[in-house]
Amino acid sequence: MKKLSLITLMAISFIGFNQIDIKVSGNIFNSGADSIYISNFQGKPYYLGSKINDDGTFLIEGKIDQPDYYKLKLNHPNSKKEIDLIIRNNSQIEVYGDGNNLENFVNIVNSDESNNMYKHMIKLREFMNKVDSARLIIKSDTSKIKETKKWYDQEYSKFKAITKTFIARNRNSAALYAAYFCVNPQEDFSTYESVIKQLENSFIESPTVIKILKDYEQQKAKQIANDKLAPGKIAPDFEELKTDRKTMMKLSDLRGKIVLLDFWASWCGPCRRENPTVVNLYNKYKDKGFTVMSVSLDKDLTKWLQAIEKDNLSWSNHVSDLKGWASKAGKEYGVSGIPFTVLIDREGKIIAKNLRGEELKNKLDLIFNK
Repeated sequence: MKKLSLITLMAISFIGFNQIDIKVSGNIFNSGADSIYISNFQGKPYYLGSKINDDGTFLIEGKIDQPDYYKLKLNHPNSKKEIDLIIRNNSQIEVYGDGNNLENFVNIVNSDESNNMYKHMIKLREFMNKVDSARLIIKSDTSKIKETKKWYDQEYSKFKAITKTFIARNRNSAALYAAYFCVNPQEDFSTYESVIKQLENSFIESPTVIKILKDYEQQKAKQIANDKLAPGKIAPDFEELKTDRKTMMKLSDLRGKIVLLDFWASWCGPCRRENPTVVNLYNKYKDKGFTVMSVSLDKDLTKWLQAIEKDNLSWSNHVSDLKGWASKAGKEYGVSGIPFTVLIDREGKIIAKNLRGEELKNKLDLIFNK
C-alpha cells in the first residue's frame, strides 16, 4: 500500500466535522475515586466525565469528536487505572468492575468488540510481565541465561498461539487493535498485514486506525526491501565510484567470487571495531575466491581514505558516492544502520545478510572447508 486508499482519504476528510452521541454507564465498586471520565489514546486528558455515586454507579452522556478507541479512567490522584473502549456513534456501553482490579475484573456490556479487546489485553499484560521477569532473572544471574531463554521461548510460543486464536475469532473486528501490539511485522508480516487490513475494513473512521495505516506503509516498504535481500535472490546490482574518483565499479564485476558486501563509514565505531575480523577473513580466504566490496557512507573523502589505510583494508573494491545516508547503494539495500553486510555467492545470489564476527567466520569456514 504505497498510498492510502480512497476510502481512507475520505475518512480522514470527514474526521472532526461531526461529533457523535454516546452513553457510557455502569458500576465501578471499590473505585476510591469521586469521578470518572473518557479520554482518547492520543493524550487529550478529558472529553466527558461523571461523578461516581456512593454505590459505584455512574453515567457519562454527551458528544465526543469521532468514533475511535478511548480510555475510561478513574479520576484519582493515585490511580492510573483505565479501561480501553471502542466507541462508535450512538454507543450505549455499560461497564462493571472492581476499582481495585480493573486490569483483570471488568465486564463490558453492549460492546462485544470492547469486551474481546479487553480480554486479550489481559493476556498481553500477562505475557509482558513474563518478559520483565525473564529480564530480571538474566540481569541478576547470567548463569541462568540458557534456561531462562528456553522458558521464554516456550511462553512466547504459547502467547503467539493465543493471539492467532484471538485473531481468528475476531475477524474484521475493531477488537483486533489488541492484536496489533502482539504481532511482530519482522517475524510474521503476513499476519501483521492481515490484522491491519481487517482494522481498515472494520473501523476506518477511527483516527487511531488511520495512524496505524500510515505506520503500515513504512513497514511495507521495509518488507519489500527485505524481500529483495532474501537468501537465494540475486543481489541488486549497482555502480559507484572507487577511491580514485575516476573509476566506476559494479557489484556484478565480482561475479565468480564469494563477496562480502560491507556497508560502513569512517565515523562508525562498531564498523571500525568489526574491520579487524573482516581483514583476517579476507587474508585467510582471498586465495580461495573470497573478496570484500566495501561501500562507505562517508561524506568526507579524506577521512574515508585515511580509515581504509589505518584499518588495513587492503582489497581494492572500495566505493562511495560520498552522500552519507543518501547513498544510492545504501537506499537500494534498505540500509538504515551500519555495519550492514550481505554475503553473496559466486552466482551473485544472496547467502545471508548481517553476518558479523563469529557468525561470519563460521559461515565462511563452512563455505570454504567443504
